[in-house]
Amino acid sequence: MSETGNRLRKLLESPNFDPQNYVKQLSQQSDGDRDLQEHRQKIQNLADETAQNLKKNVYKNYRQFIETAKEISYLESEMYQLSHILTEQKSIMESITQALLSTDKDETSKEMQAAFPKETEEVKQRTLTSLLEKVEGGKNIMDTPGRHLVYNGDLVEFDVDNMSPIQKVHAFLMNDCLLIATWLPNRRGTVKYKYNALYELESFAVVNVKDNPPMKDMFKILMFPDSRIFQAENSKIKKEWLEILDETKKNKVTKDRHKKEEEVPTSPVRAEVSTNPFDMDDDEPADAEESVDLSLEWIQELPEDLDVCIAQRDFEGAVDLLDKLNEYLKDQPVTQRVKELRLKVDERVRQLTEVLVFELSPDRSLRGGPKATRRAVSQLIRLGQSTKACELFLKNRAAAVQTAIRQLRIEGATLLYIHKLCNIFFTSLLETAKEFEMDFAGNTGCYSAFVVWSRSAMRMFVDAFSKQVFDSKESLSTAAECVKVAKEHCQQLTEIGLDLTFTLQSLLVKDIKAALLSYKDIIMEATKHRNSEEMWRRMNLMTPEALAKLKDEMRSCGMGTFEQYTGDDCWVNLSYTVVAFTKQMMSFLEEGLKLYFPELHMVLLESLREIILVAVQHVDYSLRCEQEPEKKAFIMQNATFLHDTVLPVVERRFEEGVGKPAKQLQDLRKSTRPVRINPESTTSVV
Repeated sequence: MSETGNRLRKLLESPNFDPQNYVKQLSQQSDGDRDLQEHRQKIQNLADETAQNLKKNVYKNYRQFIETAKEISYLESEMYQLSHILTEQKSIMESITQALLSTDKDETSKEMQAAFPKETEEVKQRTLTSLLEKVEGGKNIMDTPGRHLVYNGDLVEFDVDNMSPIQKVHAFLMNDCLLIATWLPNRRGTVKYKYNALYELESFAVVNVKDNPPMKDMFKILMFPDSRIFQAENSKIKKEWLEILDETKKNKVTKDRHKKEEEVPTSPVRAEVSTNPFDMDDDEPADAEESVDLSLEWIQELPEDLDVCIAQRDFEGAVDLLDKLNEYLKDQPVTQRVKELRLKVDERVRQLTEVLVFELSPDRSLRGGPKATRRAVSQLIRLGQSTKACELFLKNRAAAVQTAIRQLRIEGATLLYIHKLCNIFFTSLLETAKEFEMDFAGNTGCYSAFVVWSRSAMRMFVDAFSKQVFDSKESLSTAAECVKVAKEHCQQLTEIGLDLTFTLQSLLVKDIKAALLSYKDIIMEATKHRNSEEMWRRMNLMTPEALAKLKDEMRSCGMGTFEQYTGDDCWVNLSYTVVAFTKQMMSFLEEGLKLYFPELHMVLLESLREIILVAVQHVDYSLRCEQEPEKKAFIMQNATFLHDTVLPVVERRFEEGVGKPAKQLQDLRKSTRPVRINPESTTSVV
């Protein structure tokens, strides 16, 4: 930058710069319009240079931005995995704590049994009856024979969503159910509580809630699809509730199991030894019932464990339990007890599936990339829901890609925007393909769904691409560069065996065809306009530098013999119209080859033919109409240049770019061959 430019830059960058005073002083010091125009040009040059530097900095840091975004995505994924590991560690610690508490509880129970005699069934029922007299609406609870009180106490219920206290309740734990009664503060007499809810012991699960001051001494009761949180008076009472609830539920399961085992149908006839062979067939269902051992502790607690895993979002643990059960029952007969267990487990499977489906829904956060969906997808596949997992995974990724495209800001040059668009879309598509191949490696039937999804995603990309490139009426050179960038990015997908080049071409062919025809019309109109003002005079470029520049331009167009039409001075033995037509024609050909698809072969070929005809017909007409011998000879020289130099170069370059000869252009060149005639003649020469 010159010294004047440096001074101007420092002046404009100074913190005390006042635009109004600057313009005022500039107006007073300038001699006229020329000085102001020159100063304006200096400021414009400075602005252009600043914009160019800014663009260079953007390009320089662009790759760093991409790498940083990827690192952030990887870090987020690792944090997610770390959170999952911590949750597993917490679950293990809680199970160890429960085991230790169970051991202490057994020892305490033995000491209590040794110290105090066991209450009779009658005393327990009498105690429950006296307590239920205080509950409004609880008279029918004692209608069930054998029901007695195990434990009771005051609790405070909290809201599950905002953890705010709701009401004071009194809980009655019986040997087969749990009664929740609300407290009546202004009621006089013996009735102090009002019936609220009654839960069977097998219909809910009890989960300890970690203390988080001021929220402490709490536990949660899970009943699908709801849950309730209660707070005990202190940690000791909370511990008693958890232990007694767990023990009562186990006793209930054990009692029900023994009861079913004792209920073996007997009859006097079956007690005798029968010689009827059909009596053995009647005994087989009973034998089958006994052959399936469902008394194992882990099977008895399986529904509750599944509820806990779902509540704690331990999806892997829940599916592991289901796989363990299926493996155990694989070769077992389907008895009535197995059917009942299956019904309970199927309900939990449905709940687990709903939670996993929600994890993959587009309404959830789309951050983290395709890897964030791996956990839910893998568990759905293990549950036998591979088709649903495939559908939800692809919907999630489609929403993520669409959101990324919408969030891309349209700023700066079109080519810069297309670079960003292609990088975002094709990178997302490549990552989705790799994740899909990893998740659905054993489900080859899902690959066709991914191909269909890829085509629909490509349509989304082409809509955004065409809206920015073709709808905004960008120049043909800009459109060609943008299409070239899209093709190069599309080729990257072949690394994983996915070739969407044909899809991209078929979606872009309509817009590219319209752009080629539109630019062809512009060239033809410009050529006709120059032809109407043609004086058939030699070009005078005034300076050797301008002549050297023109030679370089024609050489870059492939016109290697152009120098034979130039002399030592600054004159060119061709008309301005023919030279301008040659440069515009070759530019159109090069941009058209960048946009070339097989479907556009005839469109490009016919466009070239029509453009050439405009120039050739004008030369033909001028030769027939011109009377001066010198001008006629000059026109003949221009016609020879078009026929012997320009048209062969066009044919050769087209064949190199397309891969097959242009027969229409060859026929056109043969039909327009110049004929050497007497310069004084007025007959046709083309």
